[in-house]
Amino acid sequence: MTKNNQTAKKISLGDLPGVGPATAEKLLEAGFSSIEAIAVASPSDLANTADVGEATAAKIIQAARLQAEIGGFETGDVVLERRKKVSKLTTGSAAFDALLGGGMETQAITETYGEFASGKTQVAHQLTINVQLPRDSGGLEGSAILIDTENTFRPERITQMAEGAGMNAEEVLKNIHVARAYNSNHQILLVSTASELAEQLKDTDRPVKLLVVDSLTAHFRAEYVGRGTLADRQQKLNRHLHELMRFGDINNAVVMITNQVLAKPDAFFGDPTRPIGGHILGHTATFRIYLRKSKGEKRIARLVDSPYLPEGEAVFSVTTEGVKD
Repeated sequence: MTKNNQTAKKISLGDLPGVGPATAEKLLEAGFSSIEAIAVASPSDLANTADVGEATAAKIIQAARLQAEIGGFETGDVVLERRKKVSKLTTGSAAFDALLGGGMETQAITETYGEFASGKTQVAHQLTINVQLPRDSGGLEGSAILIDTENTFRPERITQMAEGAGMNAEEVLKNIHVARAYNSNHQILLVSTASELAEQLKDTDRPVKLLVVDSLTAHFRAEYVGRGTLADRQQKLNRHLHELMRFGDINNAVVMITNQVLAKPDAFFGDPTRPIGGHILGHTATFRIYLRKSKGEKRIARLVDSPYLPEGEAVFSVTTEGVKD
């Protein structure tokens, strides 16, 4: 654990100036469970949540930033040192891994989007198994947290895949922590719960090394209908994504999100399929992968966006035993 995080853990919400017991309770109920969560919040968010004025909220946030030592500058060599801790998680397919420069990165958000039956949930299921593999086999020797928004998690499928990889299915299932999200507020709150669980498992032999949200946008799409609600939806989605990114950074974990798509009827050339979530999701996701169905078991993964990897495609298969070449 870094010095910053140790500092943040020693201080409770009630120690911040302007935060009494009642305000601390409101903040906890709204998902602000740590000093760091408050440090990265906006004054308007905090003011609405804690029922305080924006000036008071700004002071609370400023105090939290000082205590958590968040928001300062770092030199490039410090950033490089932190990047050396980044690990890669295998997808199960060598071609897919090569497309991603060796697998899915920790301390990053990897988004997969595509139509139904394109393989998004299958890849998510496979990752929850692969994260438990030894490091020399492409795993991270950790456990997985899966936030399920569309009731797509199937332990029977995990059993098939685990047995296909020669693993003990019962042991594998014990290291996958699943929560069903019933609406967008619940989904956001579950990230805080995931952080608490990761903190509990941090010093065990199976620390949390993967957080999956399948799918990120389903509830937001259903609850925010029409252009009039778009700004609210995007603001909420933005905060949610930043909390996911923070989870990946703190736990040196892979964050994998699946996303739904829409068809753009005015696209006369090329593929009319577009991911939901607009620019906010496009800018926040570190890696964007477009999955599409091919013949039979074959699927095509296209790397659409990455900070340092070229665009490209890989062909992999989704079989009874799992994701393979």
